[in-house]
Amino acid sequence: MESSISAITLLLVILVPCALGGHDYGQALSKSILFFEAQRSGYLPHNQRVNWRSNSGLQDGKASGVDLVGGYYDAGDNVKFGLPMAFTVTMMSWSIIEYGKQMAANGELGHALDAVKWGTDYLIKAHPEPNVLYGEVGDGNTDHYCWQRPEDMTTDRRAYKIDPSNPGSDLAGETAAAMAAASLVFRHYNPAYANELLSHARQLFEFADKYRGKYDSSITVAQKYYRSVSGYNDELLWAAAWLYEATNNQYYLNYLGENGDSMGGTGWSMTEFGWDVKYAGVQTLVAKFLLQGRAAHHGPVFERYKDKAENFLCSCMKKGTRNVQTTPAGLIFRQRWNNMQFVTSAAFLATVYSDYLSSAGANLRCAAGSVQPSELLRFAQSQVDYILGDNPRATSYMVGYGNNYPRQVHHRGSSIVSIKVNSAFVSCRGGYATWYGRKASDPNLLTGALVGGPDAYDNFADERDNYEQTEPATYNNAPILGILARLSGGHSGYNQLLPVLLPPLNHPDPSAYPKTLPSPVSSSTPITVEQKMTTSWTAKGNTYYRYSTKVTNKSSKTLKDLKLTISKLYGPLWGLEKSGESYVFPTWLNSLAAGESLEFVYIHTASPANISVSSYTLS
Repeated sequence: MESSISAITLLLVILVPCALGGHDYGQALSKSILFFEAQRSGYLPHNQRVNWRSNSGLQDGKASGVDLVGGYYDAGDNVKFGLPMAFTVTMMSWSIIEYGKQMAANGELGHALDAVKWGTDYLIKAHPEPNVLYGEVGDGNTDHYCWQRPEDMTTDRRAYKIDPSNPGSDLAGETAAAMAAASLVFRHYNPAYANELLSHARQLFEFADKYRGKYDSSITVAQKYYRSVSGYNDELLWAAAWLYEATNNQYYLNYLGENGDSMGGTGWSMTEFGWDVKYAGVQTLVAKFLLQGRAAHHGPVFERYKDKAENFLCSCMKKGTRNVQTTPAGLIFRQRWNNMQFVTSAAFLATVYSDYLSSAGANLRCAAGSVQPSELLRFAQSQVDYILGDNPRATSYMVGYGNNYPRQVHHRGSSIVSIKVNSAFVSCRGGYATWYGRKASDPNLLTGALVGGPDAYDNFADERDNYEQTEPATYNNAPILGILARLSGGHSGYNQLLPVLLPPLNHPDPSAYPKTLPSPVSSSTPITVEQKMTTSWTAKGNTYYRYSTKVTNKSSKTLKDLKLTISKLYGPLWGLEKSGESYVFPTWLNSLAAGESLEFVYIHTASPANISVSSYTLS
């Protein structure tokens, strides 16, 4: 959990992995995504991979007459804080938007999409009316008094909201940004869901802009933990930028152009980027628009945004006029309490901006001289390598990666025996007596969690009560997804300034495509399965084929509990969930009405896979 900080002083191209360093970035990516499953609240799905967790928070929102079951616990506690949760979703989405192709090559795109959707499903619930948004469930004070598993918690689960009488432009703006960014992620996979997200984003932006105020003045219980020091102007610009990216609507472009100077977008030279202060993120996005030629008549203003974006990155590389602090071994250092959040977010901006510059054939302009995009990427890589163990302590600050990582994480769920192992109730204070002070490794491995990290001198104490250094947070992990995907998957010469599009860039002669290929399904079944190859391309000497498969319910009843058997599949698949040896409906779909179809895709270097219907029910 965060404390108040000081005031401001698609997408689907297979790329052969090309690791850029000595670390297994692909493995680190897989682990960093898995962490989000340990943070889930609500009813856990059938494909939950973190098996020591169970259902929790099942009455959330009930006292307020709204369903707020689901979402993420922010850190090592059991509170659902809306501002950092929305920022987490925004950054996960941005990671996928930029590097979903590399995630696909690593087989992790489906898991990343699930992680985003777990957050957006909750954010939709939290926005039951155009001008009402629930921004917190639970109370940090009562929660911190107890040390309990989420499955046992007896703390206050009151829900707190903002509305026109109690505004929160920062909270509503960040949630609008999250919804807009996520709509881009789902545009090709679930268009109806993407449109729903975009509708919420538009409403939330209008709400945030019309009824202005800081959310922690309305939800005062958040002040001790997630105080909005920067105010709300940065979130309004951030939301406008993401809505422009998602809609290409000139209204949002004009909002950025007309308000950039007055709302700080072109004025603040930043030395941090995170859940509170969004200016560096806004400036980076607007710089992208400028490089894409999308600034229209706002070119001069957008140039000022871009200057500030580059000032931030120059300061990170110690080539600016006001540089960020680093530890003796080179890690960005902003504050002792959960410093890691600033490391991953800054490294993410360095990663995407290096690719923007490469695509534009430009360099970074710093006070100390010109910096090539490759240098910017190497800086980002250096931060990740430090996190993964290249540091004076040879400690990996990602739990479960390498051999020497934190074993006593400040996290209620991981530090107490799983309820599936011992179902005996853990009381509020009993958890402190039995588990909190226990000088032993956590009984449950919090795989992929990025803890707060070392102090200003590269020192670190692996102790559960050392919450400043050993507590993880979702917003530590979200930005590193994109960096790890980029480092794992490489670049391969694509243009990062092109819009996210399907199909892939290489378009073979359509006449060479085979005709639709029916799978071996019995003629008596009311379910049909049709496959077709939609494109192919060659990379590193291998020819890859993308197959689209449509499953149609030909009956007059609703199809449920579908199980498919797929053999001779040698690559990643999207649009279904793996359940044992079978494939089942994805998490966002539980049935097919009469006449409806489900489409999924897979990519491999062979003829079509064998797909057959194992079982189903009709009702």
